[in-house]
Amino acid sequence: MSDEEWMRHALSLAKQAADEGEVPVGAVAVKNGQVIGQGYNRKEAANDPTAHAEMLALKQAASQLDNWRLVDVTLYSTLEPCPMCAGAMIQARLSRLIYGAKDVRFGADGTVVDVLNTDRFNHVVEVERGILGSEAATLMQAFFRNLRNEGWKSRCKISV
Repeated sequence: MSDEEWMRHALSLAKQAADEGEVPVGAVAVKNGQVIGQGYNRKEAANDPTAHAEMLALKQAASQLDNWRLVDVTLYSTLEPCPMCAGAMIQARLSRLIYGAKDVRFGADGTVVDVLNTDRFNHVVEVERGILGSEAATLMQAFFRNLRNEGWKSRCKISV
């Protein structure tokens, strides 16, 4: 499959997240043309701040390979990774990251901070940006527009 086809798979996972009331981010880990990990945001359902789509896909991929080193693995994500996810990609020795939309609030590929483009780490992840980025951004914008219309308070589990 092409990079665009894999990203379409990630977008389908992001839509599943949105359907479950999660921020619509999806991620797919691929090695040798096979899915070895995938996930979508589950922070709300799991009450886990680390349950990002990318983290879940990386964990599943490492489990599938029985190795934390994700050499020759490509991760497709609908959104630019946050600093936590970018750090995990470096730690995992991920070979390649392809993402769709920029993240103007938490992006760690140069949008807010530049975790992925420093030469100070012992590993550099190859990054390709913008694959189906407008589709990913549109999905994200629609989700937050709907959330604003419904009201944030209805989603929060604490008093606001």
